[in-house]
Amino acid sequence: MEDESGSRALRVLLVEDSPRIAERLRELLLQEGLRVLATVQDEPAAIRAVHEMPVDLLILDLQLKVGTGFGVLETLGADRPTTIVMTNYALPQYRERALQLGVDHFLNKDKDLERLPEILADIRTSRC
Repeated sequence: MEDESGSRALRVLLVEDSPRIAERLRELLLQEGLRVLATVQDEPAAIRAVHEMPVDLLILDLQLKVGTGFGVLETLGADRPTTIVMTNYALPQYRERALQLGVDHFLNKDKDLERLPEILADIRTSRC
């Protein structure tokens, strides 16, 4: 699947346990020309999916039904796709920990969602 520029669309794994938020993000990602491979709701499923699918971009919530986004980051280590953390718990200590674990972007779902299209465009540009 290619985007409008003829490039291969970024393949996204969405890790989000709120069905409402997951659907909203999925729609936004599709509007931006990305390919959502799967949406999973917990840490074990996220880790398994990254190992089993050709994921280019991981969009990761921190609070999950089982486990946490931090657990996903720690298990996958540095050998993981480009990662955007999107959380309702954008506490300074969470941001610091996520950045220490090497995430590419840390966003507050309530305040930063409008920044996502620009960030996605930057990620696509950097992959060309």
